[in-house]
Amino acid sequence: MNAEQSPGDIVDQNKFTDPNLTPIASELKRGPLKRTPSSKLNKVHSNFKSPGHVNKTCKLSLGEEVEDLEKKQMQLDAEIAQLELEGCKMEELNNHIDMLHEYNDIKDIGQSLLGRIAALRGTTTRDLYGHFGLDLED
Repeated sequence: MNAEQSPGDIVDQNKFTDPNLTPIASELKRGPLKRTPSSKLNKVHSNFKSPGHVNKTCKLSLGEEVEDLEKKQMQLDAEIAQLELEGCKMEELNNHIDMLHEYNDIKDIGQSLLGRIAALRGTTTRDLYGHFGLDLED
């Protein structure tokens, strides 16, 4: 720093060249941010389109859609009949679903308890699995 320069001048000169200095937000020039500024493709900068939405141009006609749904219903009815022949009952299925929900709720509570114990002990939950004899894949 020479006698003609103030410390503020040096900071102003270095604020964009020194990677250790971060410019103040008001000093940054705001413009449209582009993810890939050198790209010449317009599609790169287009709005996001969710894959969950169906294009209206590929939508089936009402009659075709009804036929498709009827075919699916027939396939599902055939699968249900096959499962009933193998001895499966709807009551059992509902009971299994209820038991799976209960299992998942209990497992979630156990996971949160392991997380709290790990935080208190300053370790990871992975280490606690081994300590308590639990399988990581479960």
